[in-house]
Amino acid sequence: MSTRPPYRSQRSRRRRPRSRLVWQWSLLAATLFVGVGALLGFAFAGSTGKLPAGARIAGVSVSGLDADVARIRLERRADRLRHVPVEFRAGDRTWKLRPSELGIEVDWDAGVEAARRQGDGFAPIRGFRRIGVRVFGTDIHPPTEVYEPALDFFVSKLARGVDQEHRAAALRLRGLKPVVVPGRPGRELDREAAATTIVAALAGFERLPVSLPVRVERPAVTASALRPVAAQARTVLSAPVTLTLDETRWRLPRWRLAGLLDLPDGGKRELSLGGPRADRWFAALRRRVNRPARDAEFLISSNGTDVGIAPQRDGFELDVRGAAQAILAAASQRTDRTARLRVTRTRPERSVAEARAMGIKKLVASYTTTYGGEANRLHNVRLVAQLVDDHLIAPGAEFSFNKTTGARTADKGFREAPVIINGELETGLGGGVCQVSTTVFNAAFEAGLPITARTNHSLYISHYPTGRDATVNYPDLDLRFVNDTRHWLLIRTFVGSSSLTVALYGTPVNRRIESETAPLRVTAQPSIKRVPNADLFVGESSVEDYGEPARATSVRRRVYSASGKLLFDTTWSSSYVAEPKIVQVGTKPKPKPKPKPKPPPPPPTTTGEEPPPPPTTTEEAPPPPPPAGRPS
Repeated sequence: MSTRPPYRSQRSRRRRPRSRLVWQWSLLAATLFVGVGALLGFAFAGSTGKLPAGARIAGVSVSGLDADVARIRLERRADRLRHVPVEFRAGDRTWKLRPSELGIEVDWDAGVEAARRQGDGFAPIRGFRRIGVRVFGTDIHPPTEVYEPALDFFVSKLARGVDQEHRAAALRLRGLKPVVVPGRPGRELDREAAATTIVAALAGFERLPVSLPVRVERPAVTASALRPVAAQARTVLSAPVTLTLDETRWRLPRWRLAGLLDLPDGGKRELSLGGPRADRWFAALRRRVNRPARDAEFLISSNGTDVGIAPQRDGFELDVRGAAQAILAAASQRTDRTARLRVTRTRPERSVAEARAMGIKKLVASYTTTYGGEANRLHNVRLVAQLVDDHLIAPGAEFSFNKTTGARTADKGFREAPVIINGELETGLGGGVCQVSTTVFNAAFEAGLPITARTNHSLYISHYPTGRDATVNYPDLDLRFVNDTRHWLLIRTFVGSSSLTVALYGTPVNRRIESETAPLRVTAQPSIKRVPNADLFVGESSVEDYGEPARATSVRRRVYSASGKLLFDTTWSSSYVAEPKIVQVGTKPKPKPKPKPKPPPPPPTTTGEEPPPPPTTTEEAPPPPPPAGRPS
């Protein structure tokens, strides 16, 4: 059963007639609006064959024209302007360009069709569209084709004339006076927008000057921003600066300070020290101040047997960045223009105590070989001897000649000299290195050290000790031996004018060395190598080199300790290939013998008697001449 008050139902009954009235009036208004709109649509619909009033194509009015008439009119006007230039402006530069130069082609059919579609449709809808065109107007830009390479070329040409890099304000020196150089704004042609503007202007019918889009870039640093820096530079160059390091003092004059200054330029706002001239000056200062740390050194006595120790020395290294900051800070003051340099102390790696603990006291063994030859070979001997000199071998470590000297290259200073390659004497890089390796081998041999790798030369060399030569070739053929003592070994090389000495220093263990060298025996005779010689006649020959036979030998070494115990018993065998006998063989043809002259005819007789016959002889013919040259 309802409990709502009766006044609510009466109020709702009064609201229903009022809302129905509002709905009826709205429906009537809408009907009137649609009707009036339909009448207007029919009234302005016009003919479908005519373009709508207010339509424009490329800025030209085609209002009410037939489509074909509009197209013909546009094409004719475009043809008249095809060779009429348009002036383009960018900055303070101007250029003129004709549509024909870029191959501009406008699709007027498409433009006319677009204008027609804006006034197309059923009668009422067409009328409404044409009312909109009539009231608001429309300007259609038909599609345009352009020859892209020509357009790119012209835009690039414009850019070269327009583009200008911006320049920030900078500080310059005129003598010792700082001067502020004002900056300059930069500009850059907007190439993409410029290309669009150019095509649109050439495709249209106006021939008024056209401005191209240019971007302007302002400098980041202005002249006003550099005036405080210029004032600082004037203070820096107002008087000399004094440099101090401990008790040492240097005077830095004004002109030198000017050369060290790195003035603000290219967007920089601060004064500093730098540039190529400053780098060279600081490098010279470092060479003057820096002192490398020196390890405790081993000194060989004048008799060559005892070893002394030179004390270590600390090193100093200039703090270049700190020096630059100190100089600029001192120069930026009116008084107390003193820059105090700072150095970093470097410690040596080996002290005197550490050197003594290594046990390098006396000569253990040495060996000397003599050498000679051309200048390049002597140079290589000295160079590789320097690479081996002062080399330290730890107890139990293995010495490697190739690892110690590295590759023998021209970058290291090695030169071309005679060298044995594949059993023949030729010219190669590093000739003479084996003089040093052979001397090192014999020093280790005399020291009684275990030798782990050694190779004899392929050819016999008489000035080396028989069977005790050692060849090397980086990186495959190496000379190696082991320090089997309990102390370090030091290799020293002493190069004379015609001799090389390699000495091993350490703690002598007093080993006794016994060696036996087997006789050098011939194992094969040299082969004969015939070389053509165009200066000798066929059948003649001459010996250029008698060659050498193949040989072989061996060396046995027995090493005994101080107590007489046999430590090593090693035999090294050496085989040397033969050097061929070189014979020059003639290839020149022999000359033909000259013909003998005929005897003269007998004189005529007047008596009619026959002349007597010529006398006959029975002498022997002379022997043929001996062949020229030496027999082979």
